[in-house]
Amino acid sequence: MKSDSDHIKWLIEETVAYKEFLKRWLEPSNLERLRPRLAFQTGVLAGFALIASFLLGVTHCSTHDAIQQRLNEDLQKSLAEVVPSTLHDNDLLQDTVTVPSGEDNLGANETTVYIARKAGQVSAVCFKLAAPDGYSGIINMVIGINRDGEILGVRVVNHAETPGLGDKIEIAKSNWILDFNGQSLLGLADAQWAVKKDGGVFDQFAGATITPRAVVKTAHRGLQFFNRHRNELIGS
Repeated sequence: MKSDSDHIKWLIEETVAYKEFLKRWLEPSNLERLRPRLAFQTGVLAGFALIASFLLGVTHCSTHDAIQQRLNEDLQKSLAEVVPSTLHDNDLLQDTVTVPSGEDNLGANETTVYIARKAGQVSAVCFKLAAPDGYSGIINMVIGINRDGEILGVRVVNHAETPGLGDKIEIAKSNWILDFNGQSLLGLADAQWAVKKDGGVFDQFAGATITPRAVVKTAHRGLQFFNRHRNELIGS
């Protein structure tokens, strides 16, 4: 007990001494004397940097959960557009498999595949992928594929294509993206996975061939990725 009392007494004394030190150090006359010194200026900048870092850390901690929840909600909405709710009774966000995809040109070295199950059996999968060769940059997409290897749906998540031309890849702007529904590797030969201008079966847009070409090629790569990893994803 005596040692605890001595320790508390020492802490109180140290706190008082520190407060006195700060009081003397912050006196206008002392600050005026220190201001021209480089060490003082460096210390002030370091102090502001420390305060800014602390505030940023507090802000990040306070908003992280809300941001993550919003991202999950947006992802869930996108997945629901390519995998109908009638095909699964599980939570897609909680039922995933991570598959190496560095050689598949899907836009990532690893791809998270969301598994749809109905009564315990895999009915479909969906995953994100990216077309790197859009007219104005990367086109991020999501694709849903049933267990038979047929496309359930393709949706563009975000892009920077030209309004009025390339943005027709959006479901809100046209029904062009729906032409992928029901397509498969068995239904179309590799050469047919192209826009009509290139000898394929998919329409291009007047004045904007590059954009639909990029989306068609990427959807095809998505099916090939599924086919290569079919046993791992479907289980049979």
